[in-house]
Amino acid sequence: MRTAPSKVIVVWSLAITVPVTLASVLGLADPDVYGEETRNWATQAKGQDLGNLLAVVTLLCSGYGYHRGSHRAGLIWLGTLFYLVYAYVIYSMAVHFNELFLVYVAALGLSSYAAMWSVGRLRADDQHFPQPSARRIAGYTSIAIGVLFELLWLSELIPATLSGEAPQSVIDAGLWVNPVHVIDLSVLLPALIIAGYLTLQGRASGLFFVGPLLVFSVLMGASIVAAMILMTVEGAENTLPPLVMVSLIVLASLFAAWRYLMSPADEGVSRKRQT
Repeated sequence: MRTAPSKVIVVWSLAITVPVTLASVLGLADPDVYGEETRNWATQAKGQDLGNLLAVVTLLCSGYGYHRGSHRAGLIWLGTLFYLVYAYVIYSMAVHFNELFLVYVAALGLSSYAAMWSVGRLRADDQHFPQPSARRIAGYTSIAIGVLFELLWLSELIPATLSGEAPQSVIDAGLWVNPVHVIDLSVLLPALIIAGYLTLQGRASGLFFVGPLLVFSVLMGASIVAAMILMTVEGAENTLPPLVMVSLIVLASLFAAWRYLMSPADEGVSRKRQT
């Protein structure tokens, strides 16, 4: 049974928008915010700031649609929250302490609780799933993204582990370890692969989570593209191949998410409560 629209959704959206917008604008405008970071890590952070501003727009628009009763908008809203949780784990743990630390923590906490609050409500919403062709596109795209980045990170980490030396990306960022490697390999990439597989199997867990994860992929890819463009402007070398690759991933994720979330529902097919 569909849950009634709630003003709490608007409250959550506005509450999250404040710290995210503040942190992103100051991160882009104030050179002191990333003054202790390496040039590489500071540029990546600024790219993330641009992605965060896009996420704010997405959060507000989808939150309003969810408030108006759109289940599809609710899934986009949830995917945006996943992105913000991911982003602000990194800001809170891997950026030198600065005047925005508590703002990062606030954005992380609000996004995390909003995501936990919304999952149960969205899963209780009795919606029909999209047509089989859209499911296949979403499932295979999710699996492909997960496998691609698993291979990319492992191709860097396995040789570094065998040689006993830190990966070059960690050295360039000036970090002990790269939190992106940690979150991706332990949580995000397995989630993409599992959700894609379960979607192809017609399982409810996969069919629910694959849409938000594809939205996450669009937003995260957009922030990486922004960082690559900033690095190119600053004169960094060898940025074109990853820029092209991630741009293609963004387009693929956007297409798969659009087909999945916006395609007509199967007539007479209701949600099966299977895991």
